Amino acid sequence: MEYTLTALALLTGLLTGALFKFVGAPIPAPPELPGIMGIVGIYLGYKLVDATGWSVNALLTTLGFAG
Repeated sequence: MEYTLTALALLTGLLTGALFKFVGAPIPAPPELPGIMGIVGIYLGYKLVDATGWSVNALLTTLGFAG
């Protein structure tokens, strides 16, 4: 993992969030923890499928709809 890029992304997000609050604009992200956890869940689901090598074809074959 590229820690420098991750740290810069976090810093950019912090500065952007602070700027939105400073100018009174609505936050461009879910303002509540459940919304943020939904975004984290999407990311983790993506990484899980990537790590396991699952695919739509494999799922359909397992369920008996393909091949």
